[in-house]
Parts: sequence; structure tokens; C-alpha cells
Amino acid sequence: MTEGGERLGPGGLPYRPGAGVVLVNDDGLIWAGLRIDSTVEAWQMPQGGIDPGEDPLEAAIRELGEETGLPSTAVEVVAETADWAYYDLPGELVGKIWKGKFGGQRQKWVLMRFTGQDDQIDIATEHPEFARWAWMRADDLLAAIVPFKRSLYEDIFKEFRDHLA
Repeated sequence: MTEGGERLGPGGLPYRPGAGVVLVNDDGLIWAGLRIDSTVEAWQMPQGGIDPGEDPLEAAIRELGEETGLPSTAVEVVAETADWAYYDLPGELVGKIWKGKFGGQRQKWVLMRFTGQDDQIDIATEHPEFARWAWMRADDLLAAIVPFKRSLYEDIFKEFRDHLA
């Protein structure tokens, strides 16, 4: 803990504030992208840091647009996690990502219902993060996520379970 009572991650480093999106279609399936930069097959939902002056919802909507090309008009906000969710970076990544400033992330997650059409999704964005994307069942996404984020995703899916297939 810091002097201000903030929880610390691996290596005594603070957690990076972030936001994520659980984007669900009419069938209760979740949008996931296959990361471009991973040496192993790693699927994840849209997520990223909170910029100065942003609240978690604003960051989630921005990240969704940056990673999927979707405009805010193609989604409807349904719910937000009650508390911050945390994940720790594995030891081999601490000091290598985020310029070595953070030991993991603390995130607020937003559940959004997809109201658009699949052809609106464009992962060939200005700074692409995904090689391909798919609509997935929660259990299939849990099996495809990098292990260090699995318990985080389990907690998020439990909180939003009434909206998922």
C-alpha cells in the first residue's frame, strides 16, 4: 500500500488505471479480438488506460472506438462494474510494459449491448491491436485469454452473468 492507502502490484509498483468493454450482441455473445503483439494466441476484450481528465465510461467508449472502429452510436451502455477489478502482470512482464511504471492494472468494466451491424466493426484502425475478431461464448473466451487475466475475466463475467450467453 502507498501512503495514500493505494494497493500496490508486483514489484511494489502501482496499478495502471484502465477501462474495459464487455460488448454483447443480441445472442449474448461477447466480442473478442486476437492480439497482434502476442507470441501466444491471446484473445481479449477491448480495454486500455484512462487518459487524464477521463472517467472510466469515457475511456471505455474511446477504447472501443480505437480498437474496433465502432462509433458510440453502435452501442448502448447497460452496466458498469461496482468496484475496480485488478490484475497483476506476470513477473517476466513487470518492468517491460508501460515503461516499467506499473505492476498491473486496476480497471472499471462497462457492459455494452451492440446495436450496430457486424460490418461496422473495423479492426484495421490507426494503431491496430487485433489480427482478427469473433463473437464468443464467455466460457470459450475464458479458455482463450492469457492466463494472468483469466480470474479478472471470470469476476467480470460473474458480475454481468445475466446478460451473457
